Amino acid sequence: TMADCHRGSAAEIPVTSNGDLDQSPDKVFLRVGTMQTPPGSGAVVLSDDLKNPAMEKLDLVRKWSINTYKCTRQILSEKLGRGSKTVDLELEAQIELLRENKRKYQNVIKLAQALANQLSQIMQTQKQLGDAFADLSLKSPELHEEFGYNADTQRLLSKNGETLLGAINFFISSVDTLVDKTIEDTMINIKQYETARVEYDAYRTDLEELNLGPRDGNTMPKIEQSQQQFQIHREKFERMRNDVSVKLKFLEENKVKVLHNQLILFHNAIAAYYAGNQQQLEQTLKQFHIKLKMPGGESPSWLEEH
Repeated sequence: TMADCHRGSAAEIPVTSNGDLDQSPDKVFLRVGTMQTPPGSGAVVLSDDLKNPAMEKLDLVRKWSINTYKCTRQILSEKLGRGSKTVDLELEAQIELLRENKRKYQNVIKLAQALANQLSQIMQTQKQLGDAFADLSLKSPELHEEFGYNADTQRLLSKNGETLLGAINFFISSVDTLVDKTIEDTMINIKQYETARVEYDAYRTDLEELNLGPRDGNTMPKIEQSQQQFQIHREKFERMRNDVSVKLKFLEENKVKVLHNQLILFHNAIAAYYAGNQQQLEQTLKQFHIKLKMPGGESPSWLEEH
């Protein structure tokens, strides 16, 4: 009998009136310490001296297990096409667009980095070629001017390449910050919102199933408790949904501002470089407060913003 079993140290698994195991997560629990069975009752309750921090932690674990079970069941039900899912079409469209744009921005960063690496290699070759022309200019009196002109040209191209590289690296750094920090921060909120949505639907489904069943002295307490949990998770879901909506709005404004400036920088720097306009190229960097790394400088990057 249950009265005899409470003296053991094993975990208790409730049994229904017909002898079947009741394996529902809110009925399976660990029994720690002394338990008391009120006369004439089949229920097992904890004695007052067990209401301590250890038991509170055990209760938290039990609640977490129940919540995890319900959410897992909800996710599987949705994937199998049996469960209903709450969908905010407008918000979901914004979230999907953000994910798509993030992937595209990451691709732009990857390509810009490849361009910077290639430009750096070209600059190194131009510098070496300029040095070779300069050496030949000194040792070839009959072609002194011709080798000299080519040496100056290659050195100028290498110098302008450093300026362009500074602009490209600044563009990469700024877009990378937008993607990996600003957008990623919003993605964390979106994940929290999606978790809250699953929890809300899980407890909503529980309540709907209970409301379809009988209403008597045994089921009404369960329905009332389910109603309370449903209300708690609905409020959390609505709060997270509003937070994400606000976050997406501010992100869009910030994204447009950042990309507007960076795209102008990228365009002007590239155009000035290939037009051979050294003055315009240097002016572009000044406009965006970009300073190239000086030889022997301590900064690990090519440029710094001030």
